[in-house]
Amino acid sequence: MKIDNIVITGGGTGGHLKVAEAFINELYERGLKATYIGSKNGQDKEWFGPHNRKLKKAIFLDSYGVVNKGFFGKIKSLINIIRLSFECNDMFEDKNINKVISVGGYSAAPATFAAIMTSGCKLYIHEQNSKMGKLNQLTSFFATELFSSYDAKSKVKDYPVDNKFFDNARVRSATRAVIFLGGSQGAKSINNFALSVAEKLHIMGIKIIHQTGRADFQRIKEKYQKLGIEADVFDFCMDIENKMSKADFAVSRAGASTLWELAANALPTLFIPFPHAAQDHQYTNALFLVEKNMAYMKRESQLSQEYFFECIQQDNYEMSKRLVNSIMSDSIKLMLDCILEDH
Repeated sequence: MKIDNIVITGGGTGGHLKVAEAFINELYERGLKATYIGSKNGQDKEWFGPHNRKLKKAIFLDSYGVVNKGFFGKIKSLINIIRLSFECNDMFEDKNINKVISVGGYSAAPATFAAIMTSGCKLYIHEQNSKMGKLNQLTSFFATELFSSYDAKSKVKDYPVDNKFFDNARVRSATRAVIFLGGSQGAKSINNFALSVAEKLHIMGIKIIHQTGRADFQRIKEKYQKLGIEADVFDFCMDIENKMSKADFAVSRAGASTLWELAANALPTLFIPFPHAAQDHQYTNALFLVEKNMAYMKRESQLSQEYFFECIQQDNYEMSKRLVNSIMSDSIKLMLDCILEDH
């Protein structure tokens, strides 16, 4: 039987890295170790240090993105990607790499192109968002399989979410606690909106749970203290599923990982898409659930206190029940089955 020598590539931001981590963990559970290829210039090193026991090896290349660069910056970046792609190609041939799993982001570019160049190597792509990223648009034609939560042609549609979000899931009805989520980097507009509704929530007896992001933590904490409100305020935490489990309603950005974690937790959510997301993908991510009556959404510029209170005063029991069936907990296993059984 042919031995699978697997590379997992991609990252830069938490959304991509969470999916990479899910593949790495599932491979490790099956007694297999992959090589990870990422970038020196994103969050990749923070997630997968050089001595990660679940990996054969972690390689961090001096890769960087093409987006938001001027003409000469784009040319320089493309030349760098081509150079690194040939380096990866040499490594793949030397180490007999025969499967590459790309989770997208600029970190994935060199190893993804190398997979296409290397004889006998198969490429598998996971697309996190409703609108496909530029790299995946370009390379998906060469992929053996494209996995997506939004593409009806995908063999496995569900998003890989850690089981801890399913373990803490419950069907909600009345709103007794609201969680505001701006992500690890925070979202000042969501933070300010939370403060604008805090006094009324307090009067209604509704508890506030608030992830502020590191940059805005001190300001928001002091504001709640001045209002005399005992909110659960934090900048970032590794057990966000426990915070979600205490809430009956959420206000959140609509990055793919957070969106599907909230769905897995069956937590009704008002999504406020980041207005500057590439291709407006956060809007279309949330729209996918809104059209199935599994979420609420407002553009940042259209958000109002009236709409928020209208949402939390609904009986969201049916919405929460629909969320229970919106995503399955074994998606990463099914994806890896497809990859490992493909010879």
